[in-house]
Amino acid sequence: MNMYEQAEAPHRRRSIRLKGYDYSEAGTYFVTICTQNRECLFGNIIDGTIRLNEAGEMIQTVWNEIPSHYDGIDVDEFVIMPNHVHGIIVIVGAGPCACPDSEPQKNGHPQGVAPTRLSLPDVAHRFKTLTTKRYVDGVKKHRWRPFAKALWQRNYWEHIIRSEDDLNRTREYIHNNPRKWELDELYAETQTA
Repeated sequence: MNMYEQAEAPHRRRSIRLKGYDYSEAGTYFVTICTQNRECLFGNIIDGTIRLNEAGEMIQTVWNEIPSHYDGIDVDEFVIMPNHVHGIIVIVGAGPCACPDSEPQKNGHPQGVAPTRLSLPDVAHRFKTLTTKRYVDGVKKHRWRPFAKALWQRNYWEHIIRSEDDLNRTREYIHNNPRKWELDELYAETQTA
């Protein structure tokens, strides 16, 4: 393939998920989601403590609301950093998932719910979508700092937690993350007000 054919070829994004793993099965997952270009948009680290701005508080609210919106999904330890979030998502079982795009019944009423399970990528996508919408509202209504093309990076990092020891180490890592900000590979010197 020459460079012209390569330029015209459709871009195929490689998945970084574990091949063959069913991310809708019950399990515990550590996720990291970063802002696009690692922009610091959610607050500052001062003396080893995160001081959230309004945008960071919105991110916290959306995270806390996940279990009330999605049956069979729970959340555990979570921290918002200036340019990323770390959290533990627990898929506890397959509950029904609302299907608002389904065709209504003949009487005009929606069909209700379908026995569809949410997967980890579904939860991450919905979190990113909702926080982006609310962030855009904050830019318009409260003059939050605008982002360039996207609030979040397209992908996210995840780790499947397979034991109680792994879970405890992950919780400790999340809890201590603000204190170790300057050592973090996602550290950015420019912070936001």
